[in-house]
Amino acid sequence: MAQTEKPLLIKRYASRRLYNTETSDYVTLEDIAGFIRDGREVQIVDLKSGDDLTRQYLLQIIAEHESRGENVLPINVLNDLVRSYTNQATSAVPQFLAASFEMFRNGQSKWMETMNVPKLPGFEAFQAQQEAFLKAMTGKRASASGPEADDEGDERDLKSIRKQLAELQDKLSKLDK
Repeated sequence: MAQTEKPLLIKRYASRRLYNTETSDYVTLEDIAGFIRDGREVQIVDLKSGDDLTRQYLLQIIAEHESRGENVLPINVLNDLVRSYTNQATSAVPQFLAASFEMFRNGQSKWMETMNVPKLPGFEAFQAQQEAFLKAMTGKRASASGPEADDEGDERDLKSIRKQLAELQDKLSKLDK
């Protein structure tokens, strides 16, 4: 993905219709998901207020995929994410998720290079989905917690997420066999 390319600007009208400013036509959430899968960054703004709605729409895309049975996020991860919004771990979760997904992507790439495996069909789409998820989860950071944070709970959460990440890596490696 080109890092210098400007994000595709999508404007949301009062009617809630989404307008692609590059092609001058209306788009759907599935169109936006396609742009992201193709490696394009998007920015969705409310036409009237100018508010950035990108996070809201990325989360909606993820929710729609999950509700259709395209389950990428296990229930225990979703539970942990919900818990992270209600405890002192909130400030650590975005950084941990970003680092974990970066490590996961690097591990995938290195494994595929080492094994001299051609890229699997849909691999780029999977990577784009990971990046969209990361943006949705790490775009807004909470204020740092003080020393009263529950370090034990944070450590359990981190271990749980690491275990789930390892399980995902294992599943991906088995897909190639």
